[in-house]
This record gives sequence, C-alpha cells and structure tokens, in this order.
Amino acid sequence: MKDIKKRILLTLSALLALFTAGVGGYMLIEGWNFLDALYMTVITLATIGYGEVHPLSDAGRVFTIVLILGGIGTMTYIFSSITALLIEGELKDVFRRLKMEHKIETMKDHYIICGATHTGLSIAQELFDTKRPFILSVLDEDEVGKFMEMGYCVIAGDASTDAAMLKCGVKKARGIFCTLKHDKDNAFIAITARVLKPDIRIITVQNENDPAMREKLLRSGADIVISPFHIGGLRMAAEMVRPSTAQFLDQMMRDGRNFRFEDVSAGAGATGREFSEFKGGEGNCPLVVAVKNSSGTSYEINPPGSRRVKEGDVFVVIGTPDEVKKFRARAA
Repeated sequence: MKDIKKRILLTLSALLALFTAGVGGYMLIEGWNFLDALYMTVITLATIGYGEVHPLSDAGRVFTIVLILGGIGTMTYIFSSITALLIEGELKDVFRRLKMEHKIETMKDHYIICGATHTGLSIAQELFDTKRPFILSVLDEDEVGKFMEMGYCVIAGDASTDAAMLKCGVKKARGIFCTLKHDKDNAFIAITARVLKPDIRIITVQNENDPAMREKLLRSGADIVISPFHIGGLRMAAEMVRPSTAQFLDQMMRDGRNFRFEDVSAGAGATGREFSEFKGGEGNCPLVVAVKNSSGTSYEINPPGSRRVKEGDVFVVIGTPDEVKKFRARAA
C-alpha cells in the first residue's frame, strides 16, 4: 500500500514539475500570460502539432526543443507507471483494501483471531464457512494481501498492544481466539483484551504440555484453554472405539452444505411455546438435539415435545448456516 502511494505521488509530482517548468519557462522567456503559456505547454507535451500561440524567439525555440525532449521521457514514465498499476492489478488491490478497512471500521459482534498459525487459520476457515464476521490479526504486513485474497478481513500489528486491539475493534467484538505459537504471547493478548473489554470471551490455545501453564493462561484472563495434546488424544480414542461417530462428524464438517452443531438462544417470542414446534424430528432441519436450561446449569438431551420453552433456554441444533439463521429468527 505504501509503495503504491509512493508511486502515484511520484508520478503526480513528475507531471506537476513538467507543467510548472513549461508554463514558467514560456512566461519568463517570452513574457506570455499564464493561459497562453499553459496552452503552449499542453500542445507541446501532447505533441498535437497545433501552431504556436505567438511567434517564438530563438530562446523560446531552444526552450521548446528542451521541453519536447524532456517531456517525451517524463510522459513515457508517467504513462508506463499508470499502465503498470492497472495491468498488474495493484490499483485494484488498493480499492479492495480500502473497502476491507471500511468493513472493519463498521464491524461489530465479530471475532478476532490472533495469529495466522495452523490453529488460527483453521478457526478462520470455520468462521468463514459458517458466515460469521471475523478479523485475522497477523504480525507481518506482507501477509495481509495473501489472506485478503481469501476473502478475510486482515490487520497487521502486534496483537498484544492496545493499538492493534483497538484497530481490530475489540470493544465491539464478541470474542477473541489467541492462537500464537508461544503461550506467553497468548497470555499477553488475553491480558490486553481483558483490560480493554472486561466482558469479552477469550479462548486460547495451550502449546506447552505443562499443567501449570493452563492455570497461568486462565489467570491471564482466558475463559477457556484448549490443549491440542488433550484434544488429539480424545480424537484418537474416538477413532478407535467409535469410528462411525467420529467419521460422521468429520463428514458433516466437510459436506458441501456445511452442517454444523450450533447454539440458538430462545427469546421472548418463543417463551411458553411447546418444544415440538422447534424440534424438527421428521427430517426437518435444523434438528434440535438438546436444550440448555435458562439457568445454565444442565442440558436436557432430546426433551419431550410437550416441554415449554423459557426465555434464555439455549437450543443445541444441527443444520446448515442458512437453516440455523432461519431457526434463530423463529426462536427469537
């Protein structure tokens, strides 16, 4: 972005300098007024071939020769620079980045992913597939273009600083994923985010296989700490003892329709209605598989259709993003 701005500024400066020299030269040498000098400069540089505005003195002719020779080189540079910006698509990237930055400024209830690690990119792809707004925070400015090509909103900067967090809209965000390779870096991000927005939900990865590190990350402000070692072990066990179930979940994630388990909160409009209106048990998706009661202390697996819905209940459903979106509207 800075390189493109520099090239555009240099091109405009060269054009301005060329016209200033031409106009100033004719006014000084020939004593012409500004309009006559400007007109002569334009037709000379454009090589249109119109007649001279006024008869030129010998000094004026020499100046015109110099202006033509210098102008050919300068105008060639200007047009080649503009053509390169258009052909190479760099100008398009500028407008696309400006559009992305505007989107980031107006974004709310989004998620912030700190780190373009394998874990961070897996989260980004999942949020992208399920049509949830998010911002990917990377350290290197050179990475912005690559992830912007994938359709992500990206910001470069040190996520552990207040400036980077505020740039990501932390005060309007719903949650933060800390996915950097070093646990101490994730801890610093958690501390920064917790100070800027005390009620934000923070989930961090634990890279070190050290039980004490989990407690340190929690004390830093993380709500949930995920250990790849623990999750990996559970997954291996599941593949061994319940392969069909494990493979079903994998297939569900990879299916073209993007089936997912989702949380849907019941609003005032759903209060008092029977659960059978939402259950979707006859091939209608999304399918409600459990309900977390409004007190948030327990789950009811496959509750009876006669159960009355209470405001604050959370439905655990399975369906596509579009189906879940329609379900949210009904449950609200």
